[in-house]
Amino acid sequence: MRVLIYEIPGNPHLSMAFEEAMWRELQKGNVPNTLRIWRHRSVAIVGYFQLAEEELNFEKIREHKVDVLRRITGGGAVYQDLGCLVWTIAVKGPKGGGINYIYDFLLKGFVDTLKNFAKVKVENVNDVVVQHNGNERKVSGTSATFRDDYYLLHGTLLVDTDLQMLSSVLKVPKIKLSDKGISEVKYRVTNLNDAIGRKVNFDEIIDAMVQSYSKLLGEKAVYDIPTKNELDLAEELYKIKFSTPEWNLLRFPSSYFEKFRKH
Repeated sequence: MRVLIYEIPGNPHLSMAFEEAMWRELQKGNVPNTLRIWRHRSVAIVGYFQLAEEELNFEKIREHKVDVLRRITGGGAVYQDLGCLVWTIAVKGPKGGGINYIYDFLLKGFVDTLKNFAKVKVENVNDVVVQHNGNERKVSGTSATFRDDYYLLHGTLLVDTDLQMLSSVLKVPKIKLSDKGISEVKYRVTNLNDAIGRKVNFDEIIDAMVQSYSKLLGEKAVYDIPTKNELDLAEELYKIKFSTPEWNLLRFPSSYFEKFRKH
């Protein structure tokens, strides 16, 4: 299992372009199963099927100069900053495993990681919650994609994120909050630091995650760097896709951007 501690915190769009490049190279058989761990500066990220203007408060986005980005996986909108650890596990798995393989198996590596720090469980298939002052609060949301027997699962981990900013830039349907008996998004979530009452070092989490996924996959963890192919492809995808309003704001499909690629 290759481990990439690879981030481009000053350019979330290029960092997300690398995510797709890594995913494509895995499907070509050019790289092995990979655990990537990374961070961004302040950025609001919408799911593949979402329209940014429906999910984000653009008045606050502009006021606070928050980047807006769209990812290649589904799911809901999230806010990330340097207090949020982002992780990705991309693997070749069983044929026909589908979404069940992702959330019944691959997600287990992350859940087992958090068990080193807190009492934790999964809700709504892809949300990870911990105990906080007698209540359950979300510390992580995940999303995924798969093609044939290749799977990608990535997610957030709120460690020391600005929850006030998170609350101000994301639009969350009131019915979703009322179902949980709360009125604002910042009260649905918590930072891991607050949940366990101490400051967690990022290195602690990374070490636990590497050990957890190494055990889950039965593969020795090898720390590595991105390949030249991944970096070159990331640059290309950044220029033609991830830096454009057509991708980030207007929900153009992935297939639209393929015609601009160099073949």
